[in-house]
Amino acid sequence: MTDPATFSSVWERAVERGGDAAFLIFERPDGTTATWTYEQFDAAVTDVAAGLIQQGVVPGDSVHLALTNTPAFVALWLAANRLGAWIVPSDPMGKAPELADHIERTRPKAGFCATSRADVYRQAAAVSPDLAITELDEAGGSLDALMGNARVDWPAADIRDRAAVMFTSGTTGRPKGVEITQANYAFCGQVMAERADLAPEDRQLVVLPLFHANAQYYSFASAIWTGASVALMPAFSASGFLAQAARHRATCASLFAAPMRMILARGAPVDGVGLRHCWYAQNIADDQYETLTAWLGCRPRQLYGMTETIPAVLTEPADNPVPSSMGQVTPGCQVIVRDGQVMVGGEPGMTLFAGYLDDPDTTAASFTNDGWFCTGDRARVDEDGRHYFDGRHSDVLKVAGENVSIVEVESVLTSHPAVLEAAVVGAPDPIRDEVPVAFVVPADPATPPTDDELSSWCQDRLAKAKLPRSFTLMEELPRTSVGKIRKFLLRQEAKDQNQAPQEATRR
Repeated sequence: MTDPATFSSVWERAVERGGDAAFLIFERPDGTTATWTYEQFDAAVTDVAAGLIQQGVVPGDSVHLALTNTPAFVALWLAANRLGAWIVPSDPMGKAPELADHIERTRPKAGFCATSRADVYRQAAAVSPDLAITELDEAGGSLDALMGNARVDWPAADIRDRAAVMFTSGTTGRPKGVEITQANYAFCGQVMAERADLAPEDRQLVVLPLFHANAQYYSFASAIWTGASVALMPAFSASGFLAQAARHRATCASLFAAPMRMILARGAPVDGVGLRHCWYAQNIADDQYETLTAWLGCRPRQLYGMTETIPAVLTEPADNPVPSSMGQVTPGCQVIVRDGQVMVGGEPGMTLFAGYLDDPDTTAASFTNDGWFCTGDRARVDEDGRHYFDGRHSDVLKVAGENVSIVEVESVLTSHPAVLEAAVVGAPDPIRDEVPVAFVVPADPATPPTDDELSSWCQDRLAKAKLPRSFTLMEELPRTSVGKIRKFLLRQEAKDQNQAPQEATRR
């Protein structure tokens, strides 16, 4: 690893080394593109910074972004960081209460949203009457509405300056604000670039939402560290992903399991796809993996990370990646498995997140006495140092005193040929304390599996305590914007249903 750097200095270095190299290609929804070299985008960032200054943004202030994938997000991110300010990215499709919570907790000086969603955003912004709001046409990709003519003097950034607060996805409850520093972004860019063997000639295809850590950490930060380019899509398209990869001559990409399954369900092989590398998170079935390998042109590599861990601390090597493995310890990172739980080492604010926003108690509770960050995820490690996901701590149920792994039950259900996806949660039971209940998405909605079929399948493969008490058929599982299942909603639904054992419900 090199000496700690600021993210601002990493950007400046990329411009100096390859100013005339391609940086950003934005494909508009109508298929046309807007392109910038590093030097051109740097000039735009200066003009955007001038606009922020005219809105009163000074070092230490926050800038709220409720934007989809658009060049404006990238320009505001870089401009704010170079000014010594920090961004607060929110789900642009979030409802007013969620946006209001983020705004109230971070007190931004300026806020940015799409004109098409301005009514919801302004309703949310009522908690901060002095917030300067700018509405944008995201689809056009223009930066004109952001630009100003104020004098721009870049302050000297410190590696520990706050660069962002990203709110967790809320799969288990109220989102926490994760504090990210300038050094964090730089460290992540270096680690992920080196692990992917990224070169200036590479091009990242970004389809995941920019407000989420994955696109920022694994794609943009690594590209900027290297001087590589990025092809930014306005949104993920399962049917269009492969054609986009071919059209923009992308060499690298990053996905989750859910989008990969969607590509398999709605896409088809496309000539000209030449990915040499693709990260992905969360397991997919072996047959799905082999089909994707053929379609993408490379063997995808699984990784494991959290917003708090900064880089993906576990990554599969390029040489013979194992589909079911979350990976080996990423060079430059520290990981141990203690009592079954994944623990991550490092220095807060440098190689780990700086803490949870205005919540020192939760921050302290997330670390062990000897300084390891507790991820809450369970894993087992083989003799080659590969880690295999074994669920969250909350994914282990106590059924009549016996431990039941939700991951195991879900794995059995998804192996049924008529099941596309399954999620299992615990439901209260007066005799056994809690019991597993299953939510199932059929592979073919026209011919869904029956409760008897699912029950028989599980009985042949699971011990009695692990058998789901009920099966609820759903069109889709409730998810966050990046595909993580909102299990706390399923737990509430299981509690509300109060079903008789083995009764199937269709939704």
